[in-house]
Amino acid sequence: MSFSLTILGSSGALPAIGRFPTAQHMVIQNRHCLIDCGEGAQMQLAKYQLSVQKIDHIFISHLHGDHYLGLMPLLFSMHLHKRAEDLHLYGPPGLDEIITLHLKCSKSVLNYKIVFHLFNPKEIELLLSDEAITVETIPLKHKLECAGFLFREKTKPRRIDKTKIDGLKIQHIALLKKGEDVYDNSGNLLYKCEDYTLPPKPSLTYAYCSDTAYNESMIDQLAHADLLYHEATFLHTDLTKAQETKHSTAHQAAQIAQLAQVKKLVIGHFSARYKDLTLLLNEAQAIFAKTELATEGTTFIMNS
Repeated sequence: MSFSLTILGSSGALPAIGRFPTAQHMVIQNRHCLIDCGEGAQMQLAKYQLSVQKIDHIFISHLHGDHYLGLMPLLFSMHLHKRAEDLHLYGPPGLDEIITLHLKCSKSVLNYKIVFHLFNPKEIELLLSDEAITVETIPLKHKLECAGFLFREKTKPRRIDKTKIDGLKIQHIALLKKGEDVYDNSGNLLYKCEDYTLPPKPSLTYAYCSDTAYNESMIDQLAHADLLYHEATFLHTDLTKAQETKHSTAHQAAQIAQLAQVKKLVIGHFSARYKDLTLLLNEAQAIFAKTELATEGTTFIMNS
């Protein structure tokens, strides 16, 4: 398994019984990430037995409270659990000031270092690139400057053909998986890569679109994503309310998924006015059949 996503919170700005504000826990290529951190996020992590201490990257889409007010309690819990490793925190300008002020006023010094990565929500910016993944921002349209996040796996190593593994040394396997041929010290070809390996498994893409009005300008960036999370705060009968608040309807989220030709759509950030979420699900599925609800405790797993 190279990707799993657990929904910690699915509610919009107002509380709803059984629904928490937006937060998601993601594991991609053994990297543990938190995407937005609404109130109660750490309680949800505990409920679903997800390790707080393994989280090394936290991505905050914008500074409306329902997307970050669970962050300070989580940071203090990490401190109380004697965290020592650096924590990378990605967010818009102002997030660093909020956290610094909390620490100043409480006269607190954390055991670990917070590494801030501030971004301009209006631009596509590369936030993270290592040997396995990249993360970039997705500019969104909301009342407050807001960005989503696009997670991409890089090209994976070639796979050794297990029917031909006999006789291969560990160092030979490592070279073959990199796509290299193996030669002896005299320069003679020992193993040709294409004869001993299979193509790499497909790389996966996850697009997280937090609070946003209908936004066709991001379609090219979302194109062919394996999984798209898109807010669906309202039913289309409440389109006027969606336009006033710069949110989307389930109908509009499905339109974006259809235009971007993604493989699966997950909708969330539901208004507290809706008790029956199947209404939103049915509205989206009428346009994009492969739609699911982002309800608390649901885990989406993708294998390439």
